[in-house]
Amino acid sequence: MRFLPLLLAVLQHPQRPDIRTGLDTIYSGAFPAGARYFEALAAKDTLDPAPLIFQATAYIWWAEAKDSDDFEAARIDSLLDLAIARARADSNYFWLGTALGYRAREKDLHGSALGAGKDAKSMRDAYAAVLATDSACEDCYLGLGVYHYGLARAGGLARLFAKIIGLGSGNADTGIVDLRRAAKTGDLSKVEATWVLAAALEREAGRDKARRQALRAEARELVGELASRYPANPVFERFLKETPAP
Repeated sequence: MRFLPLLLAVLQHPQRPDIRTGLDTIYSGAFPAGARYFEALAAKDTLDPAPLIFQATAYIWWAEAKDSDDFEAARIDSLLDLAIARARADSNYFWLGTALGYRAREKDLHGSALGAGKDAKSMRDAYAAVLATDSACEDCYLGLGVYHYGLARAGGLARLFAKIIGLGSGNADTGIVDLRRAAKTGDLSKVEATWVLAAALEREAGRDKARRQALRAEARELVGELASRYPANPVFERFLKETPAP
């Protein structure tokens, strides 16, 4: 019985046209409008963690467009902290894992390796709990893909530190498989999983001389599809400009 709230949350979360509408606004490049949309959505339901997560996401994409790690960093942290508190209060492990994943990203971005590691481990555990109850949670594989790939491609000291705190060593191939799965069959995660997958493939292209051209071509194709769908998103446009064509 203790998994019943989680099961209901997982089964219900794909049926969120309100979330999809806001995400399309963000991905279209209208970051301020996306942030306002989710802020208004959060005000309507003060128990729902999802709008807070995606309000933070709007600022994360906005910061990426500005090429600034510090843009609205305090606001992002505050939104994610509140989302985590709401998700824990409701035993909603899907939204908990999602919020923890974004917070781990922010902590890593701002030099808090220990905090990032703890949040990443908690994210992994939350998604594992979801998948134990609902193996069809395709959106879970975005966070898990980032987890496995990020650990595998961390520096030597970071990998040692990860093992010490129980994160494991990660596996780049597993991470990319998970990202492909989320990009292909995910619901709310499809666009972001495609974007993260492309970034991972471009990074692999820099490591693998034999497959460099094929990996880079696939990365550009993936982002090209996103840019065609969302032509006003400057993040996608910049990637295509900065990534050399094979």
